[in-house]
Amino acid sequence: MYEGLLHAHSGWRWIVLLLLVLTVIASGMKFLSKDSQWNVRLSKLFKFNLISAHIMLLMGLILFFISPKVSFDASMMKDAVRRFFTMEHSLMMIIAIVLITIGNSRMKRAADTVKKYKAVFIFNLIALILVLAMVPWPFRESLGASWF
Repeated sequence: MYEGLLHAHSGWRWIVLLLLVLTVIASGMKFLSKDSQWNVRLSKLFKFNLISAHIMLLMGLILFFISPKVSFDASMMKDAVRRFFTMEHSLMMIIAIVLITIGNSRMKRAADTVKKYKAVFIFNLIALILVLAMVPWPFRESLGASWF
């Protein structure tokens, strides 16, 4: 079960990254152009971005409790791999998903269309930066990561 879920979590990141990048680009273009016309297709993109991030969170939380790379003992902070997965990756990814969620809820509450795009853009841009920084990319060999 662990290996299958780990591969699903690693593969799902590409969907999350694609939707997150598309959300940042689309909302940024609409916000910077001060477009006052609300686009229903973009709101569906924003919703799919939110849903995919929450699916990733669920897989990640299950992995957090069953992974051998996560532990809470005295030597955890001395081991770079265990520290990364136990503290750094987990905490920052949860913060990124919280930011995506806040951006979407602020979008729903905003009365002005430009403010809706601004909320989505800013919160998702910060989330994208956190995600890109904390993904165990394959070129980080010390973490034992792979492309899928």
